[in-house]
This record gives sequence, structure tokens and C-alpha cells, in this order.
Amino acid sequence: MTPPPALGESGAAAWIDGRLRAAPEVRLRDRGARNGEGLFETIRVEQGIPGHWQRHLERLVISAAELGFPVAPDPALLRQALAEVLAAHGLERTGAVARITMTRGVPGRRPARAGVWVEVEPLEKRLWLGARTQSAHLMLSRRAFDAGFLARHKTTSRLMYELCREEARAVSADEVLLVDSAGRVLEGATSNVFAVIEGRLVTPPLTLPILPGIVRALVLALAPALGIAVIEAEVTREQLLLAEEVFVTNSIQGVVPAARLGDRLLPSRAIGSRLAASYRETAAEDRIHP
Repeated sequence: MTPPPALGESGAAAWIDGRLRAAPEVRLRDRGARNGEGLFETIRVEQGIPGHWQRHLERLVISAAELGFPVAPDPALLRQALAEVLAAHGLERTGAVARITMTRGVPGRRPARAGVWVEVEPLEKRLWLGARTQSAHLMLSRRAFDAGFLARHKTTSRLMYELCREEARAVSADEVLLVDSAGRVLEGATSNVFAVIEGRLVTPPLTLPILPGIVRALVLALAPALGIAVIEAEVTREQLLLAEEVFVTNSIQGVVPAARLGDRLLPSRAIGSRLAASYRETAAEDRIHP
């Protein structure tokens, strides 16, 4: 392992394009830095072990291939890079959030080479209050959200998502739920959404322009084992506002039952809580047997 460099004035170190750097330095001509032509994965790390590592890298590689990116770096190289950055920040024995960003590189280079960087931060900085208490405050965005086919990929073009997240921040909500111009609920700005409507657990289908979330897929697999029937079907804004229960999922927060949707107190968190407990067991097992 490369010895960690001394941290720069920013107190940050990142692995960029093949080596650990004391201060982040991204080429200005890199398509990711200039134009948002990038993909990324955020990964929860516990005791130096990244959760669902293989699933994250598979999604990154699939998106890169579908969008015509250069070939992604070797997974073993990325795992080594993550270990180096964790060590540089003293986070190898605690909770952290890792972000792997891959860009389309610098234009004109032949052969084309992806730009790649790995960065980390303490997990505590990223956890929602609602994730800590298992009682999230959610709200529905007032903006019609239509991101098109790119919404199926985790791209660095995040302006539309961030504008919606500002609505949540303004009212101290944990997450904002996105609704398209047809009134269909899509997903959260950083999560997938599930709801219990008329006694049925339902989540928007992947035929809509939403991210194929890793925890979403795990919940769909875990629910039947708990005797919980779940379907993929479109959900309207009106249906969601009458839901008995709502919860959201993502790789950093896990499964988070909601206590509030807008100004409405939700009557139950029972199914979300059961799935949250089952998911935590699965995530712990994944760290033992990655």
C-alpha cells in the first residue's frame, strides 16, 4: 500500500487517475469536471469493508458501457485505491462513505481513458436524522421532474436533483420525492421509494426513468421471505398522499421508514421497520462474506 501523503490545507486526500494526492486535483478539461459527463457510486463502508461492493461496481460498469464511456479501471485497483484513501483519512476502522467517480476523460485523447477518483468522508456527516431515528420526514417536490433515460444511470449531472433537494432542506425534511409531469411518483432525489397503499406494498417499476437502486433490489428479494407481498406498479401523487406507510431506501441510509410525508403523520411504520431490520442483517452478512 502506498504510504498516505500528508494532508493538504483542505484536510482532504483523494485517489485521482492512478495515485493518491494530498489535495484533490482534477484536470479542468476532464469532461466530468467541465460538462457533468460522469458516473458515480456512493458506498457505505464499515470497518474498512465496502458494502455491496460487487453490486456497485456492476452498476457502474453497465452504465459506462451503455453510455459509451472508456473502460472502467480494474476492480482490484479501485479496492486498493479505496483502502489508501481510507487510511489517509484515518477511517479504515470506523464508518465512512466512499464515492467513486468515473468520467469520460479528456477529449481528444487516443486511446480514450476514463478519469477516475475515489474520495471518502465520515459516515456520521452523511446520515439523515430520520435514518438515525428510523422516522424520516419526507416531502413531495413541487417541481415536475422529467430527467429522461439518464435517470436510470447514476450520473454526475445532478442539478435537477439538487434543486429538488433544496425544497427538502428549506423545511428540514430528510428527503424529497420526485413526481413527473403526469403525476407519477418516481423516486427520491437520492433514494427509491416504497409505499403501503390499500394494504399492498408497492414500488415504482424500472420501466419508469428511475435508478435501479441496490437496496431497492434487496428489499424486493427480502420481502417475500418475511411473508410480505410486494409489487412493482405506478403510484400517483394522490395515492401516495393517502398511503398507510412510506419508506425509502439507499445504500448509505439503508431502509428508512417515514414518520411524516409533508405535514401528514403516517399511521404506520411496521412493514418498513421489519424490512429495515432484515436489511441490516443482510448488510452485516455481506460484510462478513462479501
